[in-house]
Amino acid sequence: MTPLARLLITSQFAFNVGFFAVLPYLADHLGGALGLGGWLVGLVLGLRTFSQQGMFVVGGALTDRYGARPVVLTGCALRVTGFVWLAFATSTGAVVGAVILVGFAAALFSPAVETEIAREAVRVEGDGGPPRTRVLALFSAGGQAGALLGPVLGALLLHGTGDGASGEHFRAACLAGAAVFVVVLAGQALLMPRAEPAGRHRPTTWKPLVRDRRFLGLTLAYSAYLLAYNQLYLALPAELDRATGSQRALGWLFALSSALVVVGQLPLERWVAARLSWPATIRCGLVVIAVAFTATGALLPLGGLWPALAFTVLLTAGQMLVVPAVRACVPELAGAERLGLFTGALSSVSGLVVLAGAAPAGALLERPGPVPWLLLASVPLLAVPLVPRGVVGGGRAAGGEDKGADSGRPATADSAN
Repeated sequence: MTPLARLLITSQFAFNVGFFAVLPYLADHLGGALGLGGWLVGLVLGLRTFSQQGMFVVGGALTDRYGARPVVLTGCALRVTGFVWLAFATSTGAVVGAVILVGFAAALFSPAVETEIAREAVRVEGDGGPPRTRVLALFSAGGQAGALLGPVLGALLLHGTGDGASGEHFRAACLAGAAVFVVVLAGQALLMPRAEPAGRHRPTTWKPLVRDRRFLGLTLAYSAYLLAYNQLYLALPAELDRATGSQRALGWLFALSSALVVVGQLPLERWVAARLSWPATIRCGLVVIAVAFTATGALLPLGGLWPALAFTVLLTAGQMLVVPAVRACVPELAGAERLGLFTGALSSVSGLVVLAGAAPAGALLERPGPVPWLLLASVPLLAVPLVPRGVVGGGRAAGGEDKGADSGRPATADSAN
């Protein structure tokens, strides 16, 4: 593992610790301590999602033009400012402004870090090191470790005194999150190398995105995955309510999902990398996700936690297959000079698909029984043919279906790092 890869993985871990120390408790703070109405709480949370996921493409384009270092540092500084602002915000306008700033900070930080870890993974692979999916798997595991520990930190700050959460406790959680981002900012400022941006001398244009059918196919397949994975936050709570009458087990199932990624991501990558190409791995992951919905529908008659448990485990297994393989494919399709733009567009488009599909999925889940689960299983299955062929990489690239196909763009082994 190179020093830059360690820095990026550690930063992703710390960023998620600070973020998830606050985010799971934001809705309760808005509706409780601040007394906002339900529709307004939903609006505020929606604005945060849009300012983050919807603006990833902006962060990616800026990374191509100016390099990862200034974009990451700006994102960290904005996140510190946003969390401090949120800690002391009491009016609706102040809360909205702080939440938008928090979201936009991630829209700068995340695509810049994801672009840089992809460049470094390609460079390491090109120098004879481990396959890029291994570095990207470690990056995913680091992020999930942060997502696992962050809510624990938030819970200790919010409820550690035993007298329940309050505005003061939420303020402490926000300030603790801001402190984590100060540490990330300092680490990046000291250790992130300065490098010439790969796309500085090329104007930003959307034409390569629109014209690249293989990237559009990969984006739609990833969007289907993300829409299916989003049911962890929509369908899973609904199933727990139906089966047990409460959502007490929800936090434990979320923790189980994160723990599975932390423990299982790297061993699974090692096993898959020797056997499957990246496109084949994505297709397998989509099929596993479809099985997650099908198995849940089949287990509904058993009642209890069995359907929810099966859904969590299988959905997480599908995630571990899809995400590193998709990230490995993007550099081959984007080329060095537009990697940030393509990385950001992948997240922004998939976020819009999730936003568009959330309401129909929610309406579908109002119907009891296995039918909604079986219909949702069709989403990842329909995406399997969209996964592009001809992307060289993975265990079977030398002799499988992807052999000899040209990516049509220069590989990114000539990373700016």
